[in-house]
Amino acid sequence: MLKLAKLLALHHLHVTFLNVEFIHHSLQCFGDIEKISETYPTLQFKTIPDGLPENHPRSGENIMDALNLVNLNSKPLLKDILVSQNPRVTCLIGDGYYGSLTNDVADEVGIPVIHFRTVSACCFWSYFCVPDLFQSNQLPIRGDEDMDRIITGIPGMENMIRCRDLPSFCRENDLMKPIIPLESLVSQTHESLRASALILNTFEDLEGPVLSHISLQFPQVFSIGPLHAHLNTRIQESNNKTTMSQTLHSSTNSLLEVDRSCMAWLNSQPLKSVVYVSFGSITTITREKLLEIWYGLVNSKNRFLWVMRSDMVTGKEGEVQIPDELVEGTKERGFMVGWAPQVEVLEHKAIGGFLTHSGWNSTLESIVAGVPMICWPYFADQQINSRFVSEAWKLGLDMKDVCDRNVVEKMVNDVMIHKRDEFQRSAQRMAMLAHKSVSPGGSSNSNLDRLIQFIKSATLGKS
Repeated sequence: MLKLAKLLALHHLHVTFLNVEFIHHSLQCFGDIEKISETYPTLQFKTIPDGLPENHPRSGENIMDALNLVNLNSKPLLKDILVSQNPRVTCLIGDGYYGSLTNDVADEVGIPVIHFRTVSACCFWSYFCVPDLFQSNQLPIRGDEDMDRIITGIPGMENMIRCRDLPSFCRENDLMKPIIPLESLVSQTHESLRASALILNTFEDLEGPVLSHISLQFPQVFSIGPLHAHLNTRIQESNNKTTMSQTLHSSTNSLLEVDRSCMAWLNSQPLKSVVYVSFGSITTITREKLLEIWYGLVNSKNRFLWVMRSDMVTGKEGEVQIPDELVEGTKERGFMVGWAPQVEVLEHKAIGGFLTHSGWNSTLESIVAGVPMICWPYFADQQINSRFVSEAWKLGLDMKDVCDRNVVEKMVNDVMIHKRDEFQRSAQRMAMLAHKSVSPGGSSNSNLDRLIQFIKSATLGKS
């Protein structure tokens, strides 16, 4: 969302970035807001509370508490901000997860609303098609024995998606089901039909077939991704090229404290010899699963850089003793940090593979950097993203629903050694297409120009 705000501000639109206080505080601590404000003088920040106590963990399954409370309680706060802004707000871009909230408030205030869905197009489209899957009896999923049944009712994905590849909320035993029912997600997705337009962080050469089907349902679709690469391109094109480029590299959107010591370690490693391991900012895992992954990495004999957040492992600290062979294997070939500068890491010449939770930002960042993936999805859109990585785009391997040291070892060695050339070729080809899409004349570049004109025309219509 912040990268989109920067892109719009770069084109001299006045943008107010509205966030919850907790995340804004993290951004103040680690994201260099002062430099962002210096670089983008038409971008300002405002906050609302998320309704949770300060010590709430806001990770793993607890993340949904904040999302749900914002949806329930923020309507009067959002309306007040919209009507009191100066200059007057003439267009609202809302996270599509808050579809009904943003639609209702925009209607009351009398301004157009655009939905930005930060998940993949394939995930958005699968949520949209859920009612059809129930109608054709392809849902619900009937237990573990049903997980490999092929889903045929999603246009553009016929014969590729199994039940286990649908977003995790489609599973009867999903951890999040009591907190965020599938019906709610589907309802919010269909709320985007009420919006004036839909923005997606993807590009035509990556998700073209799915985007074609989405365009049949939505009047205006703007695919403008990968946003992080697009922002880089537009900054380089700007009149203040030198100043902007320096500011970009010294300011980040990070919500966690970055440990840059890993960059010096990477500099000393051979070309494409390191597996980068990160499961994102909210994934939590048990110590048992942690040890299986750790054993697989060490036993593969490959070098690895692992992001181990302090709140990532569930259960009491020290509950499981770390075996000596893992400690020694990590000393010999590994490096661990609490948080890494991920885009910079993925673009480093020493990185040869990425063991990832398949979050959409991580997936796009890996694609742009041309790094093959081993996918171990956690929840939500990650299940379908990992299937597309392995089956549609041939950019890596899918390890979903498995956490076994032997499988980890084999998949790491397949990506790094046995099938290295095959995956590297596919990854480099897709990276080239990603860069082409955000370059002048590319599909995403042209779509951003169209989006800016669309916003300006909506603004003129309301002035």
